[in-house]
Amino acid sequence: MTVTWAQANQRYTSTAMRRVAALLSVDPGAAVVEADRELASIAEGAQRPTALAALAEAFRLSPFETDVLVMCAGVELDEHVRIALAAPQADDGGAQRRAAPTFGLALAKLPEPHWSALTPESPLRRWRLVEVEPGPVLTESPLHISERVLLYLAGVHYVDVSSGLHPTSSHDELAGSHTAVAKSIAACVAAASEAGPPLVQVLTRHRATGKAIAAAAAAELGLTQGLLRADDIPTAPTERQDLARRIEREAVLAGLLPVVEAIGADREGLAVAVRLVEEVAGPVLLIAREPLELGRDDVRMTVPPTTSEERLALWTAALGPMAAGLDGETRRAAELFDLDPSAIRATASEFAALADLAGDKDDPLAPASGFWELARGRARPRLEHLAERVMWSANWDQLVLPQQQKSTLYEIAAQARWRSTVHREWGFSAGGGPAQGISVLFYGPSGTGKSMAAGVITTELGLDLYRIDLSRVVSKYIGETEKNLGTVFDEAEGAGAVLLFDEADALFGRRSEVKDSHDRYANLEVSYLLQRMEAYDGLAILTTNQRSALDPAFLRRLRFAVQFPFPDTTGRADIWRRAFPARAPIGELDVDRLAQLHVAGGNIRTIALNAAFHAAADGSPIRMDHLLLAAKSEFAKLERPLPEAQVRGWI
Repeated sequence: MTVTWAQANQRYTSTAMRRVAALLSVDPGAAVVEADRELASIAEGAQRPTALAALAEAFRLSPFETDVLVMCAGVELDEHVRIALAAPQADDGGAQRRAAPTFGLALAKLPEPHWSALTPESPLRRWRLVEVEPGPVLTESPLHISERVLLYLAGVHYVDVSSGLHPTSSHDELAGSHTAVAKSIAACVAAASEAGPPLVQVLTRHRATGKAIAAAAAAELGLTQGLLRADDIPTAPTERQDLARRIEREAVLAGLLPVVEAIGADREGLAVAVRLVEEVAGPVLLIAREPLELGRDDVRMTVPPTTSEERLALWTAALGPMAAGLDGETRRAAELFDLDPSAIRATASEFAALADLAGDKDDPLAPASGFWELARGRARPRLEHLAERVMWSANWDQLVLPQQQKSTLYEIAAQARWRSTVHREWGFSAGGGPAQGISVLFYGPSGTGKSMAAGVITTELGLDLYRIDLSRVVSKYIGETEKNLGTVFDEAEGAGAVLLFDEADALFGRRSEVKDSHDRYANLEVSYLLQRMEAYDGLAILTTNQRSALDPAFLRRLRFAVQFPFPDTTGRADIWRRAFPARAPIGELDVDRLAQLHVAGGNIRTIALNAAFHAAADGSPIRMDHLLLAAKSEFAKLERPLPEAQVRGWI
């Protein structure tokens, strides 16, 4: 009859306990020799190493330390050990003591004793294999085996939640480039020397991608990923050190590869994550966005973004028959949105639910409406602390500009839409060609439509527009401004977002002569911006009222520069005509007289809006007198007198 591993393990553990019981007796004699012979026989016939043998090898226990562990386990599981420990000993009345193993008894009775087994850094105590009851004398303090270790020896396998590690496996299909990273991590861990188990930093933008790669690397090693979030790590040093020992122990007992996930953690969370991985002696992976400085040798594995072709394959597989009805939107989503495989599958599931509401989801002509919004929403960057997402409802018809400027804006939108075709498919980026990103400058007086034009182009492209908040980006601390700008560009690239730098001269101003350290660091910020703008794979729009204030190096790197002139009388008349929605009740308005007022389009729209509120309060259509009241308020806001000649004849 075939002996199962569980049966062999039970026999081996019982025999080891019987051997230790014999050693504790007055005359060990032949019982120990017979037990040693039986242990060798069981080990030879077992399908794989027994729990005791595997544990002793993994924690490098000496024969003496192994016997101490078995003695402590025997108190819980074996009658022979309990009897041997309860034998009459030198006591005041010669009575039997409570069965309690001690280091003193082990040193006196077990073979090959050594004092180093008692130290806090010995395997037995470092990894909490046994616990020592507090007492005045170490050698006389009772020893207890850890419940986790006891159950492991008994062949019961589970994961100790007190270790903080949660076993996770990923069923996500990895892109080819990410599979290669997982194999490299596994090879690094497998080839580690005994003197330096590896600490691998897995650097990625996506939390799900990092976890999927870590799970694949663990599977490659025949292990399971044991995940620990940085936010769950205790800050107290003693608690953190205890957690590190539990992690090391559980990695061995449960066959886990420890993985600390630090993406999204705040500064304190990153700090405690770094301290923990520095204290863990075995292999450990650290998932982060940026490289973290460690006091321990590490290997850094940067996860490359998936290619557009890899993402297209994932979209096609996830959408199934529905992909045919999306009229190429999946390819554009694959080109613009750096989504990880799990996000792509989740978005496809959401779209399938929408298709179910509209009809048969297997219909190849399923409605495409909603797909782009779902994909864009899933890719939306996390820039709330540095930028504001701007919502525009304006269209090309509402944009009043000379034909030359409007044609240039059409060209900008076309290049933004087709840049992937030209650069990637047609090869214009090969061999050091121009960058795929597009940087443009809109310059002219306030209110001439610069921000509106940015909104119109963004709406045309179906993307998100983010206005960069300079008050949050620029920092007085050295290096913080560059870090913030790097975050803005990195996040925006993965979402295809359009960046709007309003009043760009405040950030992209001319570099000055270096007179002190402040000038030096200010110039470094401008130089960093020059490099990052050139490398940005997207559309960045700079607006300014003063083109001459910009650093000339920026102007050389711009693809387009569009002047927004102050509107003439004809232009102002067009703006006035388009300032009122079709549903607004309009009285008799003299557009030619309104156009005589020398204000820009932004002011015209504000006057029209305020006049509408005056009309609503009067319960009447919008009239010239309402517009005159609104014009007076607008000029008061601008701290300018309202020219009488320009409003003559309004009422």
